[in-house]
Amino acid sequence: MAALTELSSLDATALANLVRSRSISPLELVEATIAQIEQINPSLNAIVTPMYGQARAAAAQPVSGPFGGVPFLLKDLFASYAGVRLTGGSRFLKDFVAPFDTELVSRFRRAGLIVVAKTNTPEFGLLPTTEPELFGPTRNPWDLTRTPGGSSGGSAAAVAAGIVPMAHANDGGGSIRIPASCCGVFGFKPTRARVPLSPNCGDVMSGLVIEHAITRSVRDSARLLDAIAGPDIGDPYFAPPLRRPLAEEVGAGPGRLRIAFTAAAPTGVPVHHDCVAAVRDAAALCAELGHEVTEAAPTLDGEMLVRSFTAVWAAGTAWTIDSIAHMTRLKPTPEQFERFTWNLAELGRRVTSSEYLLAVQALQLVGREIARFQQTYDVWLTPTLAEPPVPLGTMSTAVDDPMPTLMRAEAFVPFTPLCNASGQPAMSVPLFWNEAGVPIGTHFVGRFGDEATLFRLAAQLEAARPWANRRPPLGS
Repeated sequence: MAALTELSSLDATALANLVRSRSISPLELVEATIAQIEQINPSLNAIVTPMYGQARAAAAQPVSGPFGGVPFLLKDLFASYAGVRLTGGSRFLKDFVAPFDTELVSRFRRAGLIVVAKTNTPEFGLLPTTEPELFGPTRNPWDLTRTPGGSSGGSAAAVAAGIVPMAHANDGGGSIRIPASCCGVFGFKPTRARVPLSPNCGDVMSGLVIEHAITRSVRDSARLLDAIAGPDIGDPYFAPPLRRPLAEEVGAGPGRLRIAFTAAAPTGVPVHHDCVAAVRDAAALCAELGHEVTEAAPTLDGEMLVRSFTAVWAAGTAWTIDSIAHMTRLKPTPEQFERFTWNLAELGRRVTSSEYLLAVQALQLVGREIARFQQTYDVWLTPTLAEPPVPLGTMSTAVDDPMPTLMRAEAFVPFTPLCNASGQPAMSVPLFWNEAGVPIGTHFVGRFGDEATLFRLAAQLEAARPWANRRPPLGS
C-alpha cells in the first residue's frame, strides 16, 4: 500500500482512478484514512463519530460510481445515515440514532463514496466557528489556537490536514465558504435548490440552506456536484437545469469575463487589511489572466440585510428545536442546549408571522439588487471574510443575550450570507496566505444558476496559482 503521505496528497478523482485500475483497494484506502484520523484528530478534534465498522463493511463490497471506493466524511448536521447517531452538535440529540438515509447521503453512496466518520459542527450550525459544548472545539490545522471556521469547520479542517480529499458540508450563511477560507481549501456553494434536502425538508429557512462539500481540488467539487445535483420527487422548487456536466467546465476556457471587485463590506463593518490585500491580489491575478476587472459593488441596505437575516435566523432556530422535538418526541428544556442557542430560539419565537415574511421579502430584494448588478458583470469578487481566522473563544455562547454573539459573528462574515439570501452560487478560493502563514480565502459570486462560469474560472485560477501543495504543518 502507498504511504499515508503519498495518498493524502491525491484528490478524490485520483484515488478513484487508483481503485479503478486496481492499484489499491477500497479497504486499503479506508484503513489508510482511519490511520490518518487516529494520528491527526487528537490535535484537531475534527472527527466526532467514527464509523469504521460501516466503512470496512462497505469497502468489502463491489464499488462503482465516479468516486468508487474513496473515503469520505459526513458533517454531523442534516446528513442522516441510517443506524448512526446524528447530533447536530447538540446535547439534545447526543443519543439520537438516525432511522434512515437522507437523499443526499444516498447519492453520496451511489457515487461510490465510503463514509468513514462524521465531523464536528457548532450546535445546529448556528455560528461561523466550530466550538460546540457537546464535543469541544475543532482547531485550525494552520494555527491550533484559531478557529477553522464554521459551521463545516470539522470537514474543512480534516480536508486541509489531509485526512480525506473532500468532505460533506452545508451552507446557510456561509458554512461551506467560511471554513474553506479559514483552512485554505476550496469551498463551493451551489445555486439554491441545486441539491435536495429531502425527505424531511423541501427547503430550510426559506431557502437559505444548501448542501455540497469542501474539497481540495476544483475538479472534485465539480464531479461531486454532478453526482448529487438534481431535484428529488416532490421538491417545492429546483434550480435551473445545467447545460452540461460541470466536470466538463473544469479546464474549459472561461473567456474574457467581466469581474467586479470590492473590499468594502455591505454592512459597513471594518475589513482587515489582510482580507483587503487578498481581494486586491485576486483582482490583479484575474486581470493578468485577461479578464476585465473593475472596482464596483451593488448598492445594498446593510442595516436591512442584518435585521432581516437575523429575524430569519432566529426564527429558524426556534423552528429547528421544535422540529427536532416533533421528530424525536422529546421535550426540549433549556439545560439541553447551549445558552446562546436557547436564547436565540426564544428571540425567534418573538418574531411575528408578518415580521418573518417581511424579512424574507427584504432578503429577496437583496437578491434582486445583486442580480441587476450582475447583468453588467459575470462575476462579483469580494473577501470571503472580514478578518483572518479569529482565536478560539472569540464568539462565546455562554451568554443570556444572544445578540452580542450574533453581532460578533456577523462582523466576521458580512459577505457570505448575501448569496444565501439571493440563492446565487459562490465559492471561496484559497489564493492568499498572510505573513503569519494563515490562509485568507477570496469569494467569487456567479449569476443564479451559473455554476459553470465559476467552475471554469476556478480551474483557471487553480492552474495559475496551485494550492494543493500548500499544506499545514499538522498534516504534513
